[in-house]
Amino acid sequence: MPDKQDSGSRPARGDSAGRRRPSVLDTVRIGLLVLGLLCVATGLLPRAEAADNMRRIAPLLLFLGSVIVLANLARRAKVFDVIAHRLAIIAGGNYAGLFLLCVLFASVTTTVLNLDTTAVLLTPVMIALAVPARIPPLPLAMTTLWLANTASLLLPVSNLTNLLAADRVALDATGFAARMWLPQLLSIAVTMVCLWCWYWRRSQRGAERYVVPEPIRPADARERVLLYASGGACVLFVLAIPFVGDRIGIAATVAAAIAVLAFAVCDRSALRPALFPWQLLVFVSGLFLVVPTLSRYGLSTLMDTLIGQDTSGPGVFRAAGAGAALSNIVNNLPAYTAGEAVAHGGRNQLLALLIGTNVGPVVTPWASLATLLCLEFCRTHQVRVPMRRFVLTGLVLAVAATAAATAGLLLTG
Repeated sequence: MPDKQDSGSRPARGDSAGRRRPSVLDTVRIGLLVLGLLCVATGLLPRAEAADNMRRIAPLLLFLGSVIVLANLARRAKVFDVIAHRLAIIAGGNYAGLFLLCVLFASVTTTVLNLDTTAVLLTPVMIALAVPARIPPLPLAMTTLWLANTASLLLPVSNLTNLLAADRVALDATGFAARMWLPQLLSIAVTMVCLWCWYWRRSQRGAERYVVPEPIRPADARERVLLYASGGACVLFVLAIPFVGDRIGIAATVAAAIAVLAFAVCDRSALRPALFPWQLLVFVSGLFLVVPTLSRYGLSTLMDTLIGQDTSGPGVFRAAGAGAALSNIVNNLPAYTAGEAVAHGGRNQLLALLIGTNVGPVVTPWASLATLLCLEFCRTHQVRVPMRRFVLTGLVLAVAATAAATAGLLLTG
């Protein structure tokens, strides 16, 4: 493995570094939607099937758009910054303590607010924490990048694929968590071991202790109102998750509306179009037009061959492995949607496919949208991620965490 110099980077820049013209990734997203529309227009994808797909994902798009708006405003109100600095203060300069708290923070954010929230909002916050605490930013960045994927198993809201799977296997939030709690714990445990060995231990981070940063406090009454209102909206959304069932999009919209109202009163300048995650919605919409088209012309046959129909233990592991492998080749959303169409081996097989497509996409930079977003923030904040090291350590994590989580699935079943 590379030596500890790989853990360092140039100092992270502020949020202004992320404000730039549309990126190559944005162009790809728009191109994907255009390609999907062309598939419909040319008849490669029947219009009735396209309409069914759009109706299916409409509640998911409502949830995704609302929860990102909520998280964006919460970050603007410094909710995440306050928590991150407070965790560093609680750990008191001890790296082991900070590691455990960062794992907890990233895992909870991913579980209850969606993995894309962790990628979009928590990554720059953790990188920014590295400056006052004089911590190499790479361990913090890799913590959010890996846990955005491997901590996204517990609840339907944790990942867009979970919402699709929960609908397919007819599980509400409580039933879904009852099946996935052990796979989630095992996945996080394996991630923690890999993070500590390759990014957090003494020989990699380059220091015995870090500088304890000063706490972040609201400067005036206006900031205090925004902090408490946005934080309270997040808490209300989290508390609503066990009770709202398939109306999670409505719950997210109500929580986002509370935050929007607070900003409309106290800081209207923050309510800009950039708050709305059009990029994510365009990307997801395009995928659900392009992937069904590909499935009609060979992708379904490939996935059927890879997954098989075996419902025993080996068959369940095979489904998980197929999901993880294809995710790192094409991206986890196409891998899951293509696999879901041919997975007829029962609930265990489909949930194993879900584990592979959630936990496995940590090997290649394009394996999941969360991975892409985290790496993009690392680039814009000048945090160097050695790609050889990223791929090799990600490969070990993907195999070990997918296997452990799948074994946990069989135990809970």
